[in-house]
Amino acid sequence: MTTPSIPTPPDAAQLAAASVAPVAASAGAVRTPWREFWRKFKKQHVAMAALVFVLLLVLVAVLAPVLVPYDAEGFFDYDRLNELPSAVHWFGVDPLGRDIFSRILMGARISLAAGFLSVLIGCLIGTALGLLAGYYEGWWDRIVMRISDVLFAFPGILLALGVVAILGSNMTNVIVAVSVFSVPAFARLVRGNTLVLKQMTYIESARSIGASDWTIIVRHILPGTISSIVVYFTMRVGTSIITAASLSFLGMGAQPPTPEWGAMLNEARADMVNAPHVALFPSLAIFLTVLAFNLLGDGLRDALDPKIDRQS
Repeated sequence: MTTPSIPTPPDAAQLAAASVAPVAASAGAVRTPWREFWRKFKKQHVAMAALVFVLLLVLVAVLAPVLVPYDAEGFFDYDRLNELPSAVHWFGVDPLGRDIFSRILMGARISLAAGFLSVLIGCLIGTALGLLAGYYEGWWDRIVMRISDVLFAFPGILLALGVVAILGSNMTNVIVAVSVFSVPAFARLVRGNTLVLKQMTYIESARSIGASDWTIIVRHILPGTISSIVVYFTMRVGTSIITAASLSFLGMGAQPPTPEWGAMLNEARADMVNAPHVALFPSLAIFLTVLAFNLLGDGLRDALDPKIDRQS
């Protein structure tokens, strides 16, 4: 007769492993803020397409000197003036014999740089002013907001025209001009967020333990405004590209033969009837770029908004 085997009780190591396993399994399912953002964003197919377009455009702008088949400023094909798109010149030839495709690619560098740098300058200055105005309020808040009101009283393009008229017509001054009317927009946005955030409990807790104003602003309030800044920054790039192109179209920005999209439209005015393709492709470049940045901004806003949660 065999005696039934009695199971050996688990030792301490086995018990510890068994207790840790469910925790480890559940830890992998925890969604970090980045994963939660990406989960929401990738479901927006239009925004994803806009992101892909913007990334490709940036890549093209960086590699433009390598990608262009012809010199954008020094090549002249006098035998094909105003020629329509062909296998030799994909986007056709302008009235001076220059390859439009090469000029569009090189123009992407200038237009993207103007849009991004002008918004970056306006964002940095406006964010700093908005944080200080919202946190300290009082006379500092009144000064910043009154200056913002004055700048908002002018249409953006009119304000930019005034700045360029004073400083001179070149792309550096265009960037300065466009950044000027970006400052009050960021200042007002960040100030509003700061007024709300500084009333939160965790800010009061930071004050109670003796945290300095600088620490509270930089470590607690600024991170809470980042999502709004990112969304608005993205949308503002599109607006800045249009403004920079408008100034160049009016002869106040990039000067010929610089292959900037607005300047290309300016040069194409005289031949729009006989050679519409000369104006078509710069117009499409501006339209698609601005549309992509706006759609990307919409997607970022929806993905970063905690009130919008699309369950899978």
